[in-house]
Amino acid sequence: MREAIRLSVENVKNGGGPFGAVIAKDGEIIARGANRVVPNNDPTAHAEVTAIRNACEKLGTFDLKGYEIYSSCEPCPMCLSAIYWARLDRLVYANTADDADRIGFSDAFIYKELNLAVEKRSLPTTTMLRAEALKAFRDWEEKTDKVEY
Repeated sequence: MREAIRLSVENVKNGGGPFGAVIAKDGEIIARGANRVVPNNDPTAHAEVTAIRNACEKLGTFDLKGYEIYSSCEPCPMCLSAIYWARLDRLVYANTADDADRIGFSDAFIYKELNLAVEKRSLPTTTMLRAEALKAFRDWEEKTDKVEY
């Protein structure tokens, strides 16, 4: 956890947001990540997502079962989803979502939106060409050599 916190402090000095994360196994850090949203012009470059990407690249896998993530702050909805998708065994964080909210990083709006029916969300959303798109799903369903995730 101290390394995730150190990364968050260092990242503020280097033009990034105040967030850091590490992925570890048996006390050994496998990968690190820091929030690089603004410097990289990438809204997905959060510390946890970056750490997951780095760990997966280093280990050559998309499945991080057996590993833990330590984050300097309670993850946002995107990062929390990525943590679940990566199948990490455990999440440990320092600062809370309320702490982040107090300095202008609020996830409350997104959590509220996710609980609404699609047609009631503030982001106008429609489906288009579903019948055509279903071909890829049928192809996937019939594929015999697929790697399921």
